[in-house]
Amino acid sequence: MYEHPKLTAFTAALDALFREVDAFLEDEWGGVFSLHPNRPERGATDNPEMDGLFEIGADFSPGIGSKRGRGYIVSFRAATLEKIPPEQFEFLMEEAAALVTAKLPRYFPGRDLEVVRDGRRFKIIGDFSLGEA
Repeated sequence: MYEHPKLTAFTAALDALFREVDAFLEDEWGGVFSLHPNRPERGATDNPEMDGLFEIGADFSPGIGSKRGRGYIVSFRAATLEKIPPEQFEFLMEEAAALVTAKLPRYFPGRDLEVVRDGRRFKIIGDFSLGEA
């Protein structure tokens, strides 16, 4: 199966950005809640989305039904059995969105990308063009 080389590069940069954001969140807030008993400790897997307290990444959405259109939904989850107060979860999501916003220019120089609120979540919108191979 052929995959556009620029899509491969874009996806790799997005993954690296979210790995960095995950590491920051784990360092700052990873001890606030107890880890779900079935969740591996931080660093136990090759993918930080699969271990530690936080799972953060991006899922593409074509934007159907969204006022913001297509983009990458910032997926955020805390792997705990504890009840997280809504205001604290909101704070953590906003912290994650602020980190993504600050790091976008370094990972995607020259692209017009921004993080916006889309309903209850955050979304990366902007220039996702790949140009020519």
